This record gives sequence, C-alpha cells and structure tokens, in this order.
Amino acid sequence: MATTPYFILSPNTVLSLIGLAHGPDKTLPNPAEDWREATVDVVIPAFNEESNIPLCLAALARQTRKPTRIILIDDGSHDRTVEYAQTFCALNGMDLITIRRAHSIGKTPTLKRQSREFDSDVEFILDGDTVLESDNYIDRVVEELYKGAGIASACGTVLPLRDRDRHAMLKTEALQTFLKSHPEATIYPKVGWFHHLQRGITNMYRDVLYYFLQKFVYLGQVTFFGSILNPVGCAVAYRRSVLKTIVFDRYEPILGDDLTNSEDIFIGFAMNDNGYRNIQVTDVYARSQEPEVGRVPGQIYLWSSSFLQSCYYFDDLMRSPFKAFKRYRRKKKEASKVTGNHADKRVHFEQYRQPFGADYTRKYGRPIGWVLFMSAFEKVAFPTALLIMILLQLWEPLAITLIAETAVGTSILVTVAKGHRLEYFFKSLLVMPLRYAVLLFDLVTIGRFAADLWIFRNRRWRK
Repeated sequence: MATTPYFILSPNTVLSLIGLAHGPDKTLPNPAEDWREATVDVVIPAFNEESNIPLCLAALARQTRKPTRIILIDDGSHDRTVEYAQTFCALNGMDLITIRRAHSIGKTPTLKRQSREFDSDVEFILDGDTVLESDNYIDRVVEELYKGAGIASACGTVLPLRDRDRHAMLKTEALQTFLKSHPEATIYPKVGWFHHLQRGITNMYRDVLYYFLQKFVYLGQVTFFGSILNPVGCAVAYRRSVLKTIVFDRYEPILGDDLTNSEDIFIGFAMNDNGYRNIQVTDVYARSQEPEVGRVPGQIYLWSSSFLQSCYYFDDLMRSPFKAFKRYRRKKKEASKVTGNHADKRVHFEQYRQPFGADYTRKYGRPIGWVLFMSAFEKVAFPTALLIMILLQLWEPLAITLIAETAVGTSILVTVAKGHRLEYFFKSLLVMPLRYAVLLFDLVTIGRFAADLWIFRNRRWRK
C-alpha cells in the first residue's frame, strides 16, 4: 500500500483513468496448466497473535479449497499463539505443521525457508492477524494465478479488520468449538474506550485509503499494464518455484535476508523486474488487523521506506519511461514478423505477455515501470511542494489545491463505492486531515532514506 498517490490530481491517477478507459488486453488466455490440480500450502507467519490466530484458522477452515498443508511459523511468540492454534486444529480436524522459533528472525526468512523446504505449486501467505472474509478466497486467487505463466502472485482485496468482523466470526461453528475448550481466549479483546477510539480512527483512515487504491488505482493499473507494483502481502498466493528462484535464490547471495523494510514490496518489484506480473482479484476479500493510531507512523515508515529502497535496487525498472520508444520499436518489429513470413506458432496465449529476464528490463524497461516512475516522483515532489507552500505562506493556492483535490478524490471514491456511497463520502471528508499529515510525514522517511544511503552507508534494510 506504499505507493498511494498523495494528491489525487496526480500522474498515477491519470494512468489509472487511461487504463480503465483503454480496457484490458483482448487476448483470450488458454493456460497450459489446470489451476484445479495445483497443490497449495498455506504458510501462517505469527508473532504474539493469540487474539487473532483462532479467527485466522476459523476463516481458513471454511475455505472452499482445502490446502495440502497448513504451516504455522511462530516467530518467537511470548503468548499462547501456538497452544491456541494447535488446539483449534485438533478440535476441528485440521492438520497443522508447527515450527517454533526461540527468538524472532522476521518474515523474510520464513517465506524463503518455506519456498525451499516444501514442494507445493502455490505458497499462500496468510498473516496470523488476517481473516479471509470470502469463503472462496484461495480458490479465486489460485485460479487467477494460473491464467498465465507470467503471473507470479495474486491477492484479493484487503480491508481493515473491524470489531464487527470479530463479532461475526464468533458465530462460526469451528470457533464455537474452540471457545468451549478455551473460554478464556481473548478473541474479542476487552479494552478501554481510548484504545477503541485509536483503532477506530486507524480503521476509518485505512478503509478509505485501501478502498480508493484497490477499487480504482490498482484496478486501473491491472487493466492497463496487467500488473500492480507489489501484492498486498498479508493474504497472497505466490508461485512457489518463482518465489524461490527469481527472488530468494537470486537476491540472497547479494542482500541476504535484508530485502528492504517490507518484504512484499521488494518481492513485487523483483517479479516485475524479471517480466512477471502481480495481479489483484477484486471480487474476494480479506480483513487484516490495523495498528492503533499511535503506531501508524511506524508502519507508514516501513512501507514508504521499503518503496524507496526498492526503487534504489530496481532502478532499471524505474527508468522504463526513458526506454519506451526503444521498447515500442522492438515490439513493432516483432509484430511485423508475425504478420509477414513468420507465423505465430504459439500454442498457449496469455494476456500482457512479455519477455522474461532482468536483462530485458535493463535494455527496454517494462510498461509497469511508468507506475513506478510516477509513484517515485509523487513521493518526493508532492510533500515537498506542500511544505514549500506552507513555508512561503501561500495560503490561497494551498487552500484551492486541497479543496479541488479533496473534491476530485471524494468524487472518485463515491463513484467506485457502489452500495456504500454515502458512507464513503463522509469517511473521505473525515480522514482528509490524516491524509495530508501522512504526506508531510513522508518527508521524514525521505530524509532517513537519504541519510542511510549517502551518510551512514547503512543498507541493512530489513523488517
């Protein structure tokens, strides 16, 4: 979620509008592999998730597609995460493989080790604080993942986990069975009004942000380019072999486990850099727990800094717009061969097909590179422009800009929020101050990134 357009009146908004107007690639895919035959391992990284792990497993239990393995990776928890998970699975007839660590080593090594130690076709990552709201979530993302050999990851639409969602999960049979055994389990944590208020503020802000991003910005990008920059990492399906070879086998010798401050962003960039695509499915939903408002700046720093760090590592991809003409000439030359004496002998067709390999990116760039370049420009230019207007006391231009931007953003959000238009209209207005505060906070992130890069020479970027 790190590449949000700060001002709605932005290049990325224009790209999404063009994408939606242009429409998707008209190629009819006929995949070589049957998605129904794919084996799926669910990997659940968890750290102190005793309040969430029963909910996570209860949602997993009702999935229409049953995984081959469920693997819980306890990253040094100090609570009853493992005990609750094992009891829940034993009571509900679910096989669980548990791996316990004496101390926390992070999520990146978890993904790496499971991609190497197991042999499934699909590695589905499900964070311990995430609930699959749609019963066919895994089915749908695996189905979309197998619509082309060039698709490396697929995720659904992710929204904040609310108290009402927890309350609804309490009615499920699997969770009721567990609670009879552990009535003390804090599935519905009893906290004071102040904590409820803090998390409520975060949920409202993130709900507007996520909805706008996934129902408009990402949708336009997937429609136009066939990919987004990176998947939402809390509930995502990866082709295990691609994750292993393209990401970990290639970059571990260079970077070790320091794949930036948010591994899913680095992984998404690496996939795009090598000609693979990250897609999002809009008709299935997951809900993930958000931090209280006081912890939001730290999370924003992780996401935003990871975006900048990934831009640094994948600068060839970011420079794609400057190679667009060269890429156009190559594509035109290949098309002339097909229409000439060289017949197209492909048996299997795929939308948005492109050559694999980082060498191709280095020479020709990638279409998705436009999104990356524009996002990097927005991340630096927009907060800087806002700060300059404040310092120079340009109040009238600033007010006009913010009012116009809010009006356009709210209009887009209301348009895409079918069935909830009035709700999102008021939410959009209420979270506006937070959105601009986040914009200014990014100046701190940019400063820390620059200091790491050029002053302290610190590139041990790791979540």
